[in-house]
Amino acid sequence: MTLAEKTCQPCRGQTAPLTARECQPLLAELDRWQMEDGCRLRKAVSLKDFKEALALLNRISDLAEEQGHHPDMLLSWGKLTIDLSTHSVGGLTEADFILAAKIDALLCLSDIAP
Repeated sequence: MTLAEKTCQPCRGQTAPLTARECQPLLAELDRWQMEDGCRLRKAVSLKDFKEALALLNRISDLAEEQGHHPDMLLSWGKLTIDLSTHSVGGLTEADFILAAKIDALLCLSDIAP
């Protein structure tokens, strides 16, 4: 099963963040996401204007609500920056990679270049 086919699962109690070694094969399944400081995933998407960036932010927001896992997003003119991490564990979990893969699929369906 690919990451995009999975569903985000909430962290329970003592969930530990993934190690850098555990992240590498998951990161390989994603399209141009960067691992920042070993504790978050980041992707910047260039768009034609503010309105298109806002529309993408709203589509990602709907997806995040469905998955129960919410990214930090920075909206600016013609650009949307998406950061994923699991704040409750202070790092990355499989849920971050699942949501990243689902965002990649959304971008493909929207025909938006990262």
